Amino acid sequence: MVTTATETKTRSRKSDPANKSVAVQTKKRTGTRGRRWDVSMRDWRRYQKNPTDEMRQQLLSKYVPLVRNVATRMAMGFPRSVELSDLINTGAIGLIEAFGNYDPERGVKFETYAVPRIRGAILDELRALDWVPRSTRAKSREIDRALTSLENKLGRLPEKAELAKHLEITDRELFLALDDVSCTNVLSLDEIIYPEDDNRQVPRIETVKDTQSLSVLGLVERGELHTFLVTAIDHLTAQEKLVIGLYYFEELTLKEIGEVMSISESRVSQIHTRSVKKLRGMVKEQFAMTG
Repeated sequence: MVTTATETKTRSRKSDPANKSVAVQTKKRTGTRGRRWDVSMRDWRRYQKNPTDEMRQQLLSKYVPLVRNVATRMAMGFPRSVELSDLINTGAIGLIEAFGNYDPERGVKFETYAVPRIRGAILDELRALDWVPRSTRAKSREIDRALTSLENKLGRLPEKAELAKHLEITDRELFLALDDVSCTNVLSLDEIIYPEDDNRQVPRIETVKDTQSLSVLGLVERGELHTFLVTAIDHLTAQEKLVIGLYYFEELTLKEIGEVMSISESRVSQIHTRSVKKLRGMVKEQFAMTG
């Protein structure tokens, strides 16, 4: 096989240890330059000598990925309701403030100086939007840490008394703190969750139940019970009907009923107890209820 002079020269360059060292250094520098927010001190000095709006815009644009990097890391610890784009926009304000106050002559890299300002701007904005006082947030974190510590120590969820003792507060102070902290938890009805009895993903709103309102079946049963009670009351004596009517419909006390019927309060109580017992027995018999 014929080897050309060019190929021989290329192979000799690759095999030269000195050339390999240069290649590695070049690769390292290229990797460093791959982070677009790395700007040399020469660029900063050039900007200081001629601080035009164009150069300022060029430098700021190189640090935009730094803002995205900081915002993305912070977003991991925030609820899903916090939009990443909002964090980036707020972080950009911190970047601009850091850019205006940065002094390259102090020998500190701009990203080292800017990252705490970007984080601070994001946190300040979130605190301003939070309707919960910072003291309540701190209290919530303290209770969460105590719960985690006791659960790891006991191997189970701690009792309220154990939690209060760990926090060195009274039971009443703990209940007040838990009541105060409970309002800090906000859930999205559109959030996709896994119900306990199913592996399907469903919106949270589909799992919400109104425990105060009766179902259709419950309304039907209540109607049937009401209709039957009207008939059952007709089987009571006149005296029993009067006591039931005055107590439940007119809302009179037993003493007031006794004055109306010219009998003692204790006698009214006996009639009321007997009437209720009769009605309860008829209801159980009609609807085959037990207990």
